[in-house]
Amino acid sequence: MESDDEFISKTRRKKEMRQLQDVGAALVKLSREQLARIDMPESLREAVTACQGITKHEGRRRQIQYIGKIMRHVDAAPIAEQLAALEAPSRKQTALFHVAEKWRDDLIADPEAMVRFEREFPHADNHRVRALLEATRAERAAHRAPKHLRELFHAVNTAVQDRGRTPEAEQPQPRGNRGPTP
Repeated sequence: MESDDEFISKTRRKKEMRQLQDVGAALVKLSREQLARIDMPESLREAVTACQGITKHEGRRRQIQYIGKIMRHVDAAPIAEQLAALEAPSRKQTALFHVAEKWRDDLIADPEAMVRFEREFPHADNHRVRALLEATRAERAAHRAPKHLRELFHAVNTAVQDRGRTPEAEQPQPRGNRGPTP
């Protein structure tokens, strides 16, 4: 008889198997180039590649179950970490996109936000952002289609994305705080 420490409920086992299948399904969605960068056993790689060629729903579902079965005998943690590393840039892009949306909304709602935006993004095309902001406000007052609102978002998003691509050390210091002097 098993001790209480070794007991794993059927629900927990099913959950763990489903997580392995989810990792396998994520592997199947990768391009061939991305899949080549993932370190995994050859039997798993072959099963994933075979699944990518299956178009029928039921066949694909069964192949993903088979991939989950293979993964029960493999240490899946390093594979999951590699998948997370591949997804990280898209998470960063999403976060930057949300920052740009917030800036756009703040610029429209708060007249003082433009001063903060110029301070935070000194290398942005602030004259264009200011002009688009005024056009957006006029557009809203006249109840016209949001053409300038979209252009404003693109201008703000460009500034946010450019700063997101610049490493921290190269980013300009805010004007009031030049950092430590050498």
